[in-house]
Amino acid sequence: MKNKIFKIFFIFFFPIILLTGYFKFIKDNTSVNNEKLNEGSSVAIEDDSNNSNIIKNIKHVSKDLKGNEYIVEALEGEINLSNTDIMYLKDVTATIKIKDNLDIVIITSNFAQYNIQSYDTIFSENVVVNYSENKITGENLDFSLVNNLMTISENVIYTNSENILKADVAEMDIKSKDTKIFMYENYKKINIQSKNYNGNNKKISN
Repeated sequence: MKNKIFKIFFIFFFPIILLTGYFKFIKDNTSVNNEKLNEGSSVAIEDDSNNSNIIKNIKHVSKDLKGNEYIVEALEGEINLSNTDIMYLKDVTATIKIKDNLDIVIITSNFAQYNIQSYDTIFSENVVVNYSENKITGENLDFSLVNNLMTISENVIYTNSENILKADVAEMDIKSKDTKIFMYENYKKINIQSKNYNGNNKKISN
């Protein structure tokens, strides 16, 4: 009699115990998987937040103790996270206004590295400098407001109302506008095209 009662108990309750254990196992595993999923999502969000150093439509105006003004504008800028004084700019326009000097210098380039503390700027790719009736183009330009000096290099072309000069480097004093044009190697010569009265250019080497 006891064995019969035990068999009946076993037949009815053993499946219930198995089902209860199975559902508990599924619930625990689902909980663990959800925790891992949420943990991975939070890491992804944190990685995205680390890239939030992009700034759109930048305009930075600065003046030195002498009253010279330097305005830098860019379509986009990225802050250097290892050195927050440095910004990497795209589609750049810079305007230089020297006190007691009516000639405004305008620089445009595809890219630039700008120091917001010293105002030192390195322009690169399709660099164009315009002032008065003069134009200088090149691929790189190193500008220092403190030293009132800019150095243009790589495929330099200097154009004024009379001549077109092609050289390796052009250095210009921003205040006086005195410009020095030269080649890296002494044996190489600057190419000069002189604009004559009939509008044609004449090649001269010096």
